[in-house]
Amino acid sequence: MNHLHFRRFSTWLGLARTDPSNPIKPPNPAFLGRNRTVLPLPHRTIPDPLGQDLDFINVAYSHLVHSDWNKLAVMSNGLTPFRIMHVLVKTKKDHVLALEFFKWVDEKRPSLHSLDTYSIILHVLTREKNFKEAECMLRSSAIPRNLDSPLRLFEALLYTYRLCDSSPRVFDCLFNTYAHLKKFRNATDVFCRMKDYGFLPTVEACNAYLSALVGACRTDIALTFYKEMRQCRISPNSYTLNMVICAHSRSGNFDKAFEVFKEMEGMGCRPTNVTFNTLIVGHCRKGLLDMAMRLKETMAKSGFQANVITYNILIHGFCKEGKLHEANRIFSEMKTMDVSPNVVTYNVLINGYSQVGNSEMSSMLHEEMVRHGIKVDILTYNALILGLCKEGKTKKAAYLVKELDKANLAPNASTFSALIIGQCARQNSERGFQLYRSMKKNGFDPNGDIFNKLISTFCKNEDFKGAVQVLKEMLERRFIPESDVTFELVKGLCGTKKTSLAKELLKEMERNRLLPENYEKIKLFLIEDENDGKEKV
Repeated sequence: MNHLHFRRFSTWLGLARTDPSNPIKPPNPAFLGRNRTVLPLPHRTIPDPLGQDLDFINVAYSHLVHSDWNKLAVMSNGLTPFRIMHVLVKTKKDHVLALEFFKWVDEKRPSLHSLDTYSIILHVLTREKNFKEAECMLRSSAIPRNLDSPLRLFEALLYTYRLCDSSPRVFDCLFNTYAHLKKFRNATDVFCRMKDYGFLPTVEACNAYLSALVGACRTDIALTFYKEMRQCRISPNSYTLNMVICAHSRSGNFDKAFEVFKEMEGMGCRPTNVTFNTLIVGHCRKGLLDMAMRLKETMAKSGFQANVITYNILIHGFCKEGKLHEANRIFSEMKTMDVSPNVVTYNVLINGYSQVGNSEMSSMLHEEMVRHGIKVDILTYNALILGLCKEGKTKKAAYLVKELDKANLAPNASTFSALIIGQCARQNSERGFQLYRSMKKNGFDPNGDIFNKLISTFCKNEDFKGAVQVLKEMLERRFIPESDVTFELVKGLCGTKKTSLAKELLKEMERNRLLPENYEKIKLFLIEDENDGKEKV
C-alpha cells in the first residue's frame, strides 16, 4: 500500500441522513467540515414471503424457538438464501438464537450462505455488542470467502444496515478485523467508505490499525493515518500516542516524538511505562545510549519505576554496541532494584558475550539462569552454541546440540548457522558444507552471511570448485555476495587458470542483477589479469 490510498482520507466526512423511525444515532455534527457532504444511507428491503416460503419460514422459526433441531433437520432440503435471510431477520433481537441458526445452516447447507446472510448475522451480533464473535466470523468465513472483492462485504453490510436496526459498530468491527489481519489496503478502503457515509471508527479500532502499521514498519502511513484521526476529531488515548511516539522514534525523528510526549497531558493522556520504554527503545535502536539512560532517569523522576522491559531494552542496546561492561552494570542495577531478570535478560547477555567470543562468561550466565529456575529456551542454546563456535570449540557446541533433545527443544536455522560458523572458524569447509546441506534438508534457509562465510572458507582452502558451487546456490536464492568474498574467489580462479569460469560467474551476476559493491573494480581486475596473460603468451 502507498500514499495514493490515503488521498481519499480528506473526502466526504459528515452527517448521515436520518429517518425518524430509525433508532441509529447519526455521527457527531462536529465532524462536519466546510463544504463537505455525506452520501445518503441506502436502504434495501427484502420482499415479504408468500405462500410456501411464508409457511416454511414460520414453521422453521417455531422449531428454532423450541430448539427442535430434529424437525429442523428434516426441513434442511427446503432451505434457500431467501428463507434463511427471513429467519435471521425474525431472530434479530435474539442474537444467541440467530447465531445458532446461522451455524446450523453453515453445517447443513454452507453453500447457501451469501453476502446478505453474513451481513445480517454480523449486524445482529454487533447490535448486541458481541464483537468477539463477529470478528471471529469475519476472520474465519466472511473475509476469506469474499477476497475477490472485499468492498462487496462493506456494501452488503451497508444495504442491510437499516433492515437490521444495526449499530455503526458493525463497520468498526470490519475495519478492526482488517487491521488485525494486516490487510492494510482493505482497512484503508473500509475507513474511506465509512467516512463516505458519515461513520467513524472507534479509537480502539484506529489503535489496532496503527499498531499493525507500526509493527509492519509502515511508520509513514501510520503517521499519515494519525493526522487523519485528528482531523476527524477521533480523540486519541495513551495507547494511540504511544504508537505515534514509536512511529516517530523508528523514523529517527526524536524531536517529533518528544513533541507528542509533551502534548500528552494537554490531550488528557498521562504517560505510562510503555511511553518511556518506547522512547528508550527508539534511542537504543539508533545507538543513542546516553540519551536512553537519561530517559530512564527522567522516568524515575516522573514517578515511574523502570521495569524488566526497560532494563532488557537498555541491556540489549549496550550489547548490540559491544559495550558488555555497561550492559553488565545495568544487569547488576536491576537486581539491586529488585527487578527480577527473565529469560530475555539472560538470553540478551549470553548472546552479547557470545558475539565477542567470551563463551566462559556466557556459560556462567547460563549456570546462574538455571540456578534461579529460569527455563532455558532455544535462543539460550543458540547463543551458547554460537559463542563456542566463534572460538572454534565445535566439540563442546556439538555436545550442547545433543542436550536439545533432553530439553524438548529442536534445532532451528540459527542453530545450524552457528554450527556452520564454527566449522568455518576452524577452516573446515567440507564439514561446514555438510551442515549447510543438513540445514536445507531440515527445511531451514541459510542467510547471506552463511553463504559468504562458506565461500570464503573454501577459497582459503583453495577449493575453488566448492566455492563456485556455493556461490551458484547463493545467486539462485537471490543473495548478493560480499565484494571481498567475490574478489577472493575471482582472484583464486584467475590464479588457477580458470579465468573463463570467473567471467561466466560475473556475467551470471549481471544477468540476475546481483552485483556486489565494487563490482566494477572486480571486473577491471579480471580484464587486467586476462590482458597480462595474453602479453605473457
